[in-house]
Amino acid sequence: MWFDKGHRSFWKMGLWLCICIAVLLQVVLAGRETSSIVEMTPPISGLALVDLHDEFEEFHNGHRHEAIDILEPRGTPVHAVVPGTIRKLFFSIRGGNTIYQFDEMGMYCYYYAHLDRNVEGLREGMQVKRGDVIGFVGSTGNADARTPHLHFAIFELGPEKAWSKGKAIDPYPGLVGAVKRAKRGT
Repeated sequence: MWFDKGHRSFWKMGLWLCICIAVLLQVVLAGRETSSIVEMTPPISGLALVDLHDEFEEFHNGHRHEAIDILEPRGTPVHAVVPGTIRKLFFSIRGGNTIYQFDEMGMYCYYYAHLDRNVEGLREGMQVKRGDVIGFVGSTGNADARTPHLHFAIFELGPEKAWSKGKAIDPYPGLVGAVKRAKRGT
């Protein structure tokens, strides 16, 4: 029945439609697999695996940490881990000087906190490239003044794309991959 002359065009059209859907599905799924997390570079130059400790599930000040603290000397440059947009510059009691950076696709927010200061000229809405210096390690907010560090977190953004909301993603695996890639020079 599918091969008789009257239905041949419908069969070809159906086959063409199936091929188009299959190709489109591959493109969509490939785009979801290639998140900015797997393309991150370390936020601190020269970072080594021994500098990273998975603290995501630990409790700090009565709540889950949902981040990683990277201890570095005060004033150490902090780099954008992916290309994207500076969405919010903010001072909070807990985080001190903070930067919220969205990736280019608006899927993830990268959060840098306890900064001593931002780089001169940084502003909301500004486009940054991977590796651009955006701030400097500090101990602002509720951080111990004797322990300067970068508090680094990743949030998966919801449909509203709000900088203050999102699902926390453990940054440790992404940072381990970024440090390994940096060591290989890739």
